[in-house]
Formats: sequence, C-alpha cells, structure tokens
Amino acid sequence: MNLGFKFLIYRILWIVPILFAVSVITFSIMHAVPGGPFDAGGETGGIPLTPEVRANLMRKYNLDGPLYLQYISWVGNVLKGDFGFSFQHQSKTCQELIAQAWPVSVHLGLMALVVALSGGLILGILSAVYQNTWIDYLASLSAIFSIVTPSFVIAVGLTLVFSLWLHWFDTGGWNSPKDWVMPVVAMALGDMAVIARYTRSNMIETIRADYVRTARAKGLTETSVVVVHVFKNALIPLLTITGPMMANLITGSFFIETIFRIPGLGRYFTTSVFARDYPMIMATALLWSSLIVVIYVLTDIMYALADPRIRYRKD
Repeated sequence: MNLGFKFLIYRILWIVPILFAVSVITFSIMHAVPGGPFDAGGETGGIPLTPEVRANLMRKYNLDGPLYLQYISWVGNVLKGDFGFSFQHQSKTCQELIAQAWPVSVHLGLMALVVALSGGLILGILSAVYQNTWIDYLASLSAIFSIVTPSFVIAVGLTLVFSLWLHWFDTGGWNSPKDWVMPVVAMALGDMAVIARYTRSNMIETIRADYVRTARAKGLTETSVVVVHVFKNALIPLLTITGPMMANLITGSFFIETIFRIPGLGRYFTTSVFARDYPMIMATALLWSSLIVVIYVLTDIMYALADPRIRYRKD
C-alpha cells in the first residue's frame, strides 16, 4: 500500500475514538457537576419546582435512568441526526440554535485569523530581517506581552480605554463593522504574537542555510533571497500551528463573546453550562471536537504534502 495513503487512513481512523472519548468525558463531567436543568435558577428561571413536577420533567427528558443508559440513548439519537431540543429554548432544536450562532463565531474567528496571520507574518519577517535591532527588540517585547496576557484581560483593557475613556467604540454588540474591531483585536493578538515568534525563529534558521548563502553568492538581491528562498521554506512549519489556531478561532471564544455580548456559539455554550442545558452542551462539545480533529487531520495532510519527508517519518 502507498505510504501516503496509509498515512491518510491512519489519521482519519483516529477521528472516531477521539470523538467517542470526548463525548464520554463531557457526558460524565456534565452529569457529575452539582445541580441540574430543573433546579431553581436553571430552565425554570429561578422558580422552585415541586418534587412531582421535577420528577415528571426528568422522566420526559430521559434523565431519570442510569447514566450509561442515558448515554446510549443520546448516542442512538445522534447517529440519527437528532441532538434534541435545548432546555433553555424549548421551541428550537440544538441544530437550529447552532445554525443561528455558529456563523457569528466563524465570522469573528476568520477575521481574527486574517489579522493574526498578516500581523504575525509581518512582525516575524521584520524581526528576522532586522535581527538584533530596535525593530526586533520592539516586536519581540510586544509579542511576549501579548502571549502572556490572557485574551479576556486584553478585552477588558480595550473596553476600558476605547469604550469608557475615549468613547470610540460601543462596549459590545454585533450590529455593525465598528462593533467587530475590539473583539477581533482581542482574539487575534495572542495568536499574532505566537505566529510572529514562530516566523522569526524559522526565518533566522532558514537564512543561515547553505542554499541561502549560495543564492547570495550568485548575486541575488537581499529582497529576492528573502522572498524566493527564505520566506517560502520558513512558511512550511507554520502549518503545524495555523491549523489548530483556525480550529480554536472559528469555534468561538467563551470570554470574548461573553464580554462583548456577541451572539455566537461561545456565548451560547457559556449560558448552557450555567443552565445545565445538557443537549446544547453535548451538541456544542461534539461540534467543537469534530472541527478540531478534522482540522488537525487536514493540517497533517497539508504538512505532509508540503514536505514529503514527513509522510515517511510518521509512517
């Protein structure tokens, strides 16, 4: 069998056990956490239920049986494409809620990815080309600050400065392009810094390669050397971090969407956790894990295509 085909099959076959493990762990933790969807403050909006009413609701939603039977029932429904109705929004299925919220998260995540990639590549290239100059030091310091600062801290800082003090932007919402600026920046800065550091490291390593010295000896301009020889080869290792970043960004951010009141999947998941909305929690977790695993597999395949040596090393 062709080694490249074996590599592809091996990666794809891992998807099923990973999703199974994620679903079992999520299901177990979800039910182990104290409280339930029909306690005061959950689906009932703070209204206490009598034991009889609560028992009827538990029976209606198949929550009164052993945990393993509940899980088997859930898997059976999922295999038929039925994720159930949300406990918070009983008139809508989980699929309908995800279809409503996920495009917002994808929109936010893709914009953040574009900003992170473009900004990170520019900073990384400048740091490598002007190594050990003030440009390199400034870019490195900015990158380190962005890496160690959590995105929710950046989000709060942006809100304080640009909304409450300068009054340039609203504190939240998703109604106009102006509302996109702060959440996109807050999501992108950390990944931009990682890409910048990674690009700088790869560029410096590639600049010192023998074939780059040969290109310079042939009389090529520094711009040609950097663009044609250095940049192209330094980009290949970036695939290993770009894929996971994309998966993380397009699935939504709990903190960013909650802080800026963005009606995306991350915010839905946060409210579902507090309300113990089991169907929505499981549907969202399965969607996230599926996307992340698939993007990881695609990243591996792209990396193997870009550098054929990877196929044989991993086989």
